[in-house]
Amino acid sequence: DDLGVRLHDGGGTLRVWSRNAAAVELVVFDTTDLDWVVDQAALERRPGGVWEVTTPLLQPGVRYALRVEGPHGPGNTFNPETLLLDPYARGLAQGHGYQEWRAVVIEDGFDWGGSTKPRIPVDRTLIYEGHLKGLTKRHPDIPPALHGTYAGLAHPAMIAYLRTLGVTSVELLPVHAFVPEPRLLERGLTNYWGYNTLNFFTPHAAYATEDARKRGPEAIIAEFKGMVRLLHEAGLEVILDVVYNHTAEGNHMGPTIAFRGIDNEAYYRLVDGDKFHYMDYTGTGNSFNVRDPHSLQLIMDSLRYWVT
Repeated sequence: DDLGVRLHDGGGTLRVWSRNAAAVELVVFDTTDLDWVVDQAALERRPGGVWEVTTPLLQPGVRYALRVEGPHGPGNTFNPETLLLDPYARGLAQGHGYQEWRAVVIEDGFDWGGSTKPRIPVDRTLIYEGHLKGLTKRHPDIPPALHGTYAGLAHPAMIAYLRTLGVTSVELLPVHAFVPEPRLLERGLTNYWGYNTLNFFTPHAAYATEDARKRGPEAIIAEFKGMVRLLHEAGLEVILDVVYNHTAEGNHMGPTIAFRGIDNEAYYRLVDGDKFHYMDYTGTGNSFNVRDPHSLQLIMDSLRYWVT
């Protein structure tokens, strides 16, 4: 339980799960130069495959990554030189490359102003499904600075439009942090729909306003929560289309961003017999291993996080 970072007086505690790792290290970066390592700390193995460290290095806003070392052999892809993203990261910061991501320590807290979920009965629910960016990108009554953003969806003009339609609920296509597939980037294309998840606990940064992006991950999360609060206050439910059956790490030729380097065999379905290739049930390169109780726990923890 309590995986990821939990803040407390004097610092924080980081907990990472890896059944097969031999060593796990916390790597802390400069807040402005994400290639500059400023400190490191070793995690200690606890029962159940959990690795843990309590340190004053973990403060709100700190950028960090993981290094994981482990045995070589079929199914394992450990490399202690690779910087990995914490699967439970609440905020993200991108370095200079496609797979150079840093987790950001986030201090929880938001003024919900007494707003509550509408809890519309299922037999009275009317859902409007839409793409977060596309919903408001060209809306003439929404300020240009809010076009295609979380704040834009919560603008009075958009809320009035939704209420005029008589819908009770807004279902958003994926808003978990995602990246385009490398093959799309090579062709000068992008993944518009968002079905290529990078992290299951972080809202997609590109859907926040430019002002929020400049102020950092904390402001992006606050904008997302502000959108939910305003929609709830207008009596509209918010439903998320979520993608847990695969990740952005792709097939055996794909980038190593997080799960593959932390415990490849535990997090992914591998082909029986070679344990080098991935079972690919969706044509995306890999399939998340929900047969493993700890992978399933990560999904459940993510669902709880967004609901609460």
